[in-house]
Amino acid sequence: MVSPFELAGYQIQPGERKVLQLALAQLYTQSPLTVPLEVVHGKRPGPVLLICAAIHGDELNGIEIVNQVLAKVNPARLKGTLIAVPVVNVFGFIHKSRYLPDRRDLNRCFPGSDKGSLASRVAHFFVDKVVNKSTHIIDLHTGAIHRSNLPQIRAQLDCVVTHAMALSFGAPVILDASIRDGSLRAVAESRNIPVLLYEAGEALRFDAAAIKAGTRGVLNVMRTLGMLNASSAKARMLPMIAKSSTWVRANQDGLLHLSAHLGDRVAKGQQLGTITAPLGAEPSPVLALKSGIIIGSLTMPLVNEGDAVCHIATFDAVKEAEHSVEQFVDELAITPQTF
Repeated sequence: MVSPFELAGYQIQPGERKVLQLALAQLYTQSPLTVPLEVVHGKRPGPVLLICAAIHGDELNGIEIVNQVLAKVNPARLKGTLIAVPVVNVFGFIHKSRYLPDRRDLNRCFPGSDKGSLASRVAHFFVDKVVNKSTHIIDLHTGAIHRSNLPQIRAQLDCVVTHAMALSFGAPVILDASIRDGSLRAVAESRNIPVLLYEAGEALRFDAAAIKAGTRGVLNVMRTLGMLNASSAKARMLPMIAKSSTWVRANQDGLLHLSAHLGDRVAKGQQLGTITAPLGAEPSPVLALKSGIIIGSLTMPLVNEGDAVCHIATFDAVKEAEHSVEQFVDELAITPQTF
């Protein structure tokens, strides 16, 4: 017999889905501010999966992924519990900003404190009320403003469960990424909660390919965790695990003309584009520092010297990685330029 699921003083019965508005804080007008979430509690026992988005308030793709996943989950067939939080950083979301009003990055403030700054209090609230109720987490992100990311998973692959989740998600590239202090990944790992971070697309933009890939990926992980019945879909190529990554930076100020795109395979020393002055002085080439696959790219052509231009992931088998990206693009019926 499955017991009711309790979260922040609410009870959700087996086979029930419930939308909650958790009181987060007050604006300086003393108007209340709430965090919306939905809990889907299955009739059969299983994991408690948290999927959350917009820890950075301008990262919109994850919001749509959360909603599309919710539309596909039937509580009568679900094993375990799904906690879906489309907007964690409500303050930033309202202002179309990555940050909180105190200019702090929420994803550097976990686990937070109930007596700290606004960012610290929001982080503490989310950990105390939501994260501590979960057994597994998928954290949905995009690139920053004017930067777009190829769909990719970032995870600490030392954990067997995390490794299995990352492989099953189905993104073409996995970065075995170290954990940053103050991040949601850091606080989850400290509590032995396996967590994936999905990166795809650009801030303040909906990206159909990134959303489709993210929705499919979350459902794949739910099947791997036994929360949903196995799919009859054909097996997909395993994603490639990057051994490292590096950013190529602008070597002068000016106008950037990129000829390489997300998902492209590049060789060390290959020209990725050029930088020119506004009056069209002799162009300066932008060269790849290493061989690999482009997984992140600047989308605005105005650059200062030192600005990050292209993010290149490196692989032991770069040709196989290229094939993985090509198959991924074919499955989604898109072109790399639409990322």
